[in-house]
Amino acid sequence: MKIAVGSDHAGYEYKQFILKYLQEQNYQTADYGPYNTDSFDYPDSAHPLSNAIESGEYDFGILICGSGNGVCMTANKHQNIRAGLVWNNEIAGLIRMHNDANIICLPARFISKEEALEYVKTFLATAFEGGRHQTRVNKISC
Repeated sequence: MKIAVGSDHAGYEYKQFILKYLQEQNYQTADYGPYNTDSFDYPDSAHPLSNAIESGEYDFGILICGSGNGVCMTANKHQNIRAGLVWNNEIAGLIRMHNDANIICLPARFISKEEALEYVKTFLATAFEGGRHQTRVNKISC
């Protein structure tokens, strides 16, 4: 499985923490920045990461910013992206099961790094249920 990860400066430490775990688990990863804690605009990682998911270069994406909302709104501007904001483990599963989300968005200022990693694990381990949910997902794109 190939996973792209990006953030802004508020999510930098979380991004590094999650990337380390993913690499230890032998996932193929890409880091879409930032590469330090200097001020960094979240669209500068969210747009290229979303393009990589849309093109099929990567299977899933993980985006992190202070509230999780900025990266989520940016990613969802892309036609074939279904990004979901996650703040608990149940939602991490539901965005995959019911919405076929391909990007998880995390709020670094509101959850711990350990919680973020738990949510990522759930997101990656959960399959899309299809069925009645597929009909709904098909209606998302404009």
